[in-house]
Amino acid sequence: MLLWINGTFGAGKTQVAHEIQRRLPGSHVADPEHLGCGMHRMMPKDSRADFQDIPLWRTGTREMLDRIATDAAGVVIVPMTLVNPAYYEEIIGWLRERGHEVSHHTLVVPDRELLLRRLRSRGETRNGWAALQYDRCAAALADPLFATHVPTVDRTVAEVAELVAAGAGLRLLPNRDNALTAQLRRWQVQLRHIKVG
Repeated sequence: MLLWINGTFGAGKTQVAHEIQRRLPGSHVADPEHLGCGMHRMMPKDSRADFQDIPLWRTGTREMLDRIATDAAGVVIVPMTLVNPAYYEEIIGWLRERGHEVSHHTLVVPDRELLLRRLRSRGETRNGWAALQYDRCAAALADPLFATHVPTVDRTVAEVAELVAAGAGLRLLPNRDNALTAQLRRWQVQLRHIKVG
């Protein structure tokens, strides 16, 4: 199974993906953003735009996920914002046509100010790229194409992970974290995903 975790930038996709991986033995996180960032690093800075608009990113993402899901024994978790319906069909639709079970879930942050607070907590600015994408992404993700919608307000990362897993028919190991260990895990994931250049 491919477990796609969608949502606006800053919705918590990566945190939730790693929480599920931690509590679902044999699972693997496959983040298509790494492919996009690698493409950006190869390009001159002044020609970089949204890597999702590069056809090679979409083809590469679906073919890599096809290969990983075919070879992996466990669930493959994919944390990636995907708001263009044509790109959704080009990647997720294609994977389903290839016979893969793709369980798609969208993390919902209904309040722009809440999202901005989350982005600031990871060092991003109010006028940064991720913040400026909120309105466009939130409007697109409200479409039923991007269901199942998972509300994140007043929920911990562990609680959201449990909702996503349950929606996909997966059972996670019990969460044995306390508030301190949960925060340390969030920081660890955040540090591992800092983008440079």
